[in-house]
Amino acid sequence: MDQEPVNRETVSTTTIAEPPRRAVSRRSTIIGSVIALLAVAGIGWLAWSLTHPDTPAAGAGGARPGASGASAGGGGGPGGGGAGGRAGGRGPATTVGVAIAERMEIPVVVDALGTVIPQASVRVRPQVSGVLQRVIYKEGQMVRKGELLAVIDPRQFEMTVQQAAGQRLRDEAQLAAARVTLERYRTLLGQDSIARQEVDTQAALVKQLEAAVVIAKANEGAARLNLSYTNITAPIAGRIGLRAVDVGNVVSTGDANGVALITQLSPIDVEFAIPQDQAVTLQQNVGAFMEVKAFDRTRTTVLDVGTFASLDNQIDTQTGTVRAKARFNNARQSLFPSQFVNVQLNMKTIRDAVVVPVAAVRQGPAGVYVFVLNDDRTVTQRTVTRGIATVDKVQIATGLQVGERVITEGADRLRDGSRVVLPGDAPGAGRPGGGRRMRGADGAASAAAGASLAPAAPVAPAASGAASGATAGPRARSAASAGSAPRGASAPVAGPAPAAAPAAAAPVAGPTPEQRQRMLESAKDDPEMLARRKAFLERLDKGDPAALERWAQMQQRRAEGGGRGEGRRAQPQ
Repeated sequence: MDQEPVNRETVSTTTIAEPPRRAVSRRSTIIGSVIALLAVAGIGWLAWSLTHPDTPAAGAGGARPGASGASAGGGGGPGGGGAGGRAGGRGPATTVGVAIAERMEIPVVVDALGTVIPQASVRVRPQVSGVLQRVIYKEGQMVRKGELLAVIDPRQFEMTVQQAAGQRLRDEAQLAAARVTLERYRTLLGQDSIARQEVDTQAALVKQLEAAVVIAKANEGAARLNLSYTNITAPIAGRIGLRAVDVGNVVSTGDANGVALITQLSPIDVEFAIPQDQAVTLQQNVGAFMEVKAFDRTRTTVLDVGTFASLDNQIDTQTGTVRAKARFNNARQSLFPSQFVNVQLNMKTIRDAVVVPVAAVRQGPAGVYVFVLNDDRTVTQRTVTRGIATVDKVQIATGLQVGERVITEGADRLRDGSRVVLPGDAPGAGRPGGGRRMRGADGAASAAAGASLAPAAPVAPAASGAASGATAGPRARSAASAGSAPRGASAPVAGPAPAAAPAAAAPVAGPTPEQRQRMLESAKDDPEMLARRKAFLERLDKGDPAALERWAQMQQRRAEGGGRGEGRRAQPQ
C-alpha cells in the first residue's frame, strides 16, 4: 500500500519527459525542410546555369569590380578566364555534315512486280488420226514458221486421194458425153426431127453431171488436204518444248497433250500492275515513248529494256491496281515465259529540279524543313516543300535555291540559330570564345598551355613545375572561387604565368603511337575522315608548325574539358 504513490509519481515523471522530445523532433523537421529547400534551389540554379550558358558568361566576361587588366585580357586562356570565354556563346558548337543543293534531272519511275508472258503459245495437235511415223524436231529447238515437225503415216490418205480423183474423172467423162448428146438433140430439134421434151431432158442431165463433177473435185480436194495434214508443221516461230509423243504412237485430233508446244520468245511481253493513282498519268502518256526496264529478283541486273505497250480498261477493285503491258525484243533471250521480274517504268523526267540528300530533309510539327548553313557558321531552320524522291536524293519544290548548303548530319542537336563546326574547320572556329583564346596566345595563359601540351618531351624540373602549376590553374581557381576569398582576388591566380613562360619555348611533342592508333581506328568507317587524319599525322611527322600548333590546341582543349582517353594521357604527370 505504501508503494503505490511512488509508482504514480514515476509514471507522471515519464509522462512529463515526453514533451521536450516532441519539441526537438519538430525543430529537426524544420531544419531538414530548410536544408531540402536550399538543396532544391541549388539544383535548380545549377540546371539553369547549365542550360543558359550565355547569361552567366556576360557576367563573367564583363567588367568585374576590382578585376585586373591581366585577368580581363587573358580570359580566353587556361589560366585566366577560360570558362568564361567558353560560355560567351550559345554553348559548344556541333560538328555537322553539309551538302550543297544541286540542280539535276529526276526521273519519275514506277516500280512493280511483273510476269513474263509470250505473245503466242501454241500447242500443236494433229488434224488427222494415224500412226506417228517420224518426229523431226528436237526438244528445246528454235523453229521457224512452217518448219516440219512430225509425219503421220500418209498411205491411207493417199488412197483416199486416188479414189476421189477417180470419181472426179468418171463424172467428168459422163458430163462430156451428155454435152455431146445435148448438141445432137438441139440439131435435130432445128430440123423438126425430135421432140422438144427430149432436148430439155438432156439439158437437165448435163446440169446434174456438172454438179457431180463439182462434188467430185471437192472430195478430191478434201482428200488431198487430209494428206497434207500428215506432215505436221510449226504454225509460229519460237522455241519448242519437251516431246509429248514418240514414233509409233497413234495420234488423233482429240489428244490433250498434242505433238509439241511452241512458245514465241521474241518479241515478248511483261505484264505488271500499277497503282490506280498512276493510271491517269499513264493514260495521258500512252502515245509517248516510255522506257521500261526489267530487272532480276535482286534488282541488280538489267535483263532487257523495252517500251510501254498498253493499259487495261478497268481497275481491279480487290487490289486497287491496273494491269499494264510492256514489250521487249528479248534479243539475248534473257526473259523466259512465266518468269517473275522487277519492272521499272520511267513515266517522265523532271528537269532542272533542286535536289538535296534525303538525310537533309526533316519532318516537324510545322511541316517539312531543312537547316541552311549561313556564312557565320550558324544555321537557319527553313520550311520547304518536298517533291519527288529517289533512293538518295529528294526534290525541293519551293524554299531552297541552288548552291545553298544544308545540314545532313548532326541536325538532331540543332535549332534555329545554333552554331556549327564543319569537319575541315580549324579548332575553335565555331565557338564564340575561340578568337579570344587565339588572341591571348601571347599572354601568360598561352605559355602555360604550351607547357601542358608536351607530355612526351623532356622538360626541365623548373619548367615541369611551372607547367603543373599552370595545368592545375583551373582547379585552383575553382577551389578559390568556392572559398571565402573576395572576387577581386581572382586576378592574382594568373601569377604563375611568368614562371611558365620559359616552358612555352619547349617543342610540342607529337602524338604517341597509342594515340595514333586510336585516331586511325576511330575513323576507319569513314574513308574521307581517315584520309584527313593520315594527312594530318604526316604533317606532324614533318614538323609542320601549323600542324603542331593545331595538335597543341587539341590537347589543351581536351585537358580543359576533362576529356577521356587521349586528353588525360596528354596531360603532364
